[in-house]
This record gives sequence, C-alpha cells and structure tokens, in this order.
Amino acid sequence: MVWAPATDDTSGSMQPVQTEAEPETRSPEELARFRRRLSSIVAIGAIWRMGVLAVDKWHQPLLLNDSLYYSAQARQLVNGVWFREIFVDQPGAEHGPLTSVLLAAVSWVDDPVPWQRLLTVLCGIATIAVIGLLARRLGGERAGLTAAGISAVYPNLWMNDGLVMSESLSVLLVCVTLWAAHRTLGRPTVRGALVVGVVCGLAALARSELALLTPAIIVLLLLQTLRDRTSAQHWTRGVIVPLVVGAASLVTVLPWVAFNMARFDETVTLTTNDGTTLLGSYCDASFAGPNIGGWSLLCVVADPEYSMNEEPSVRSARQRGLAVDYAKDHVSQIPRVVAARVGRTLDLYGLDSLVAQDVGEERYRWASWAGIVAWWAMALLAIRGSVVLWRSTAGARWPLLLVLCPVASVVVTTVVFYGGHRIRSSMEATVVVLAALALVKMVEMDTGLRAASAAPEGS
Repeated sequence: MVWAPATDDTSGSMQPVQTEAEPETRSPEELARFRRRLSSIVAIGAIWRMGVLAVDKWHQPLLLNDSLYYSAQARQLVNGVWFREIFVDQPGAEHGPLTSVLLAAVSWVDDPVPWQRLLTVLCGIATIAVIGLLARRLGGERAGLTAAGISAVYPNLWMNDGLVMSESLSVLLVCVTLWAAHRTLGRPTVRGALVVGVVCGLAALARSELALLTPAIIVLLLLQTLRDRTSAQHWTRGVIVPLVVGAASLVTVLPWVAFNMARFDETVTLTTNDGTTLLGSYCDASFAGPNIGGWSLLCVVADPEYSMNEEPSVRSARQRGLAVDYAKDHVSQIPRVVAARVGRTLDLYGLDSLVAQDVGEERYRWASWAGIVAWWAMALLAIRGSVVLWRSTAGARWPLLLVLCPVASVVVTTVVFYGGHRIRSSMEATVVVLAALALVKMVEMDTGLRAASAAPEGS
C-alpha cells in the first residue's frame, strides 16, 4: 500500500489518500491540460533565459573563474585530449567530468563559448519542467504549476543559466533524482532503482558533493522496508531495491574513479579539488575578518610550496594536510566559523562578499541582490511547506525526507568547506517545491474561509 498526495478532480487540492496505484491516475484530458499549462510556463522561462543569452551573454568572454576550466577541457575532449590540466601537461580532475563532457558536444566550432552557454540555458529550461513534475507528484496540479512558475523567474535558478559552469546541469540532475526517487520509493521496483542509481551517479559526476544523495536515498528505502513489514516478498524487494540503487550509482561513477586511480600518484576518486577548497577555507582570511566562513583565493595563492608543475593529486594531498593542520591549531574558532558558513549559505551573513563573488562569476549584481531577497521569502515559505507536506502524507514521512536530501548535502558541504550561493544551488529546487506547497495551501485556506463566510446561515 502506498501513501501519496492526490488531487481532487476539480480543485487539484492536496489530500492525503491511500492508493494502490501511482499518483498519475487522472484522466487523459486532465493530464493533457496540465501538460499544456506546464508547457506555457516553461516557454515563459525559456523566453527570459534565451533573451538574456541573446542580448548579453552570447558574445561575452569568459572571466577568470571555473568557467575557463570547463570550457577548455571540453575543447580538449573534442581534440582527443582526455581530461588534462588546461595550463600544464598534467592529468586533470579539478572538477567532475560530466559538465565538460556535455559541453564537448558543441565545442568543435571555432568559438564554442556561446554554444556552451546555450547548453547550460537548455539545462535550466528543462529544470523548470522537472520541478513542475516533481511538485505535482508531491502536492497535485496546482502545486506543480506554482512550482514551475516560481522556478521560471526565481533569480537563484536563472542566474546560473548561461554560465559555463556546473550549476545548471547539477540542479537539473538533482531534480530528476528526486522525481525518479519519489516514483521508486512510492512503488519500489528494480527498474526504478536502476534509474535512480544511474541519475545519482551522474549527479556525483557533475558535482562531487552530490555523491551524498546515493546513501541518503538508500537509507530512506531501507527505513521504508523496516516500517512496512508485510511479507517475505516485500522484504526481498526491500533489500534488493536499495542494493540496486547503490550498485547502479557505483557502476556509473566507476569508470571515472578507475581512470583517476590509474593516472594519479595519490588516491583520487572524483576530483582533486578538495585540497584547494579546504586550503582556501581553513586559513586566516576565512577564519577572521569580513570573509569569515567563506573561501579565500589569497590563501591558495599564498601556498609557499605551490608549483604549476606539481602533480595535481600530490598538491591536493599536501594542501589537504595544510588545511587539517590549520584546523587542529584553531579548534576553538571552528564553531564561530561554521556558524558564519551556515549564515552565508542562508544569506544571513556576509552579503556584500557573496554578491561580489557572484559578480566575479558573471552573475548580475542586481540579480544577485534580488536573489537574496527572494531567498528570504522562499525560505520562510519552504518551512511552512515542509509542515504542509508532513501533514499531507501522514501515513508516510518519506516524501518530505526525500526532498530534504539535497538540503542535507548542502549542510554537510557548508559545514566542512564554506558557505556560498554555489554551495546552496543544490537545494534551490527543494526550496521552490516546498514554497509552492505552502502557497497552494494558503490559497486553499483563504478560499475555504471565504466560502464559509459567504455561506447563508443554517445551510
């Protein structure tokens, strides 16, 4: 027996119901109507994103940030050079491979940057649709359309589209993961588990911290099995499905991990970026002053043993050691620094430096400030939406726990590394979906109160 939020045929409102079938049990006419409305919203989001690309981003050169790495590595792949550093002849795994692989599809032209930007815009447009589908599964048609509408204009989503970086792709993969996992948790099947595992693996290849999604979903599947003890067949499926998710995710990332193990001097699984990130997060500039809780390039540049020709895995291990030593020497400051990191990720601290970092990564200053204000409103709504989802799925708590998985990933990454908008990007879809659930519930309550007040006495 599966618990799922269903919709009334006329209102689309959220009601907790028991069902033996998938949530998509509406008539073909109703499904067609939802798809038309969702398509219209996606078109609006596409017009905005394509307009920004055409008017401003199309001929804009790349700035000195991670976009240079992704763009250049994509060109290398087209030329048959497999994942090397872009400035020196060393093996390269500064970032996960998936973004560069995607960008390589259009990097054979003379000036590929505009087309690389177009690909990230297309990822952002697809994200609007998947967010709508995910929210519909959780809260019905109104919630799906509301979530899609928010994501079409939400600055913290569209600002990433058109940048030659990993955020647009990784957010899309997070949304697909949540959508596929909701289907599988609602009705566990081996086929569904394969899809979830593969998408989880792809997400990890886009942003390494998203590897945390796989164990989180496996734990949810196991908890569901322990809760719903019904039959031997159920127990068998309840054990096999989580194993399939883990195996499919592992097989997806295994070629990249094996490739790294064979070519680096030190052990490298997904990236060599952890050393640089840790060194910039555990130093004087990020433990005190206006940049506390953030990441400092100055600390990386000040590395006394830094050499362009140093083997990347050796450099990463050495820098990781320096960061650990610094943390040990400043243990008493860590709670304050972690609080600042969380404050930065939640837009509660260090706003000027966060905006400056956004501008350095090609985001508009005005849009970054608009995103901060929008985040404050959305976060408050998302808290209310969490309560709505918790109550509407009274017989099964896993829908809320599932959509909070990216939040857990962001929290862990923030606490261990630093706070920032790029770190938070993985949970933006969760916030949008939960905010949409809250808005729909508020409208339903207001409509109900008006109807009650308008009803004649004694009726």
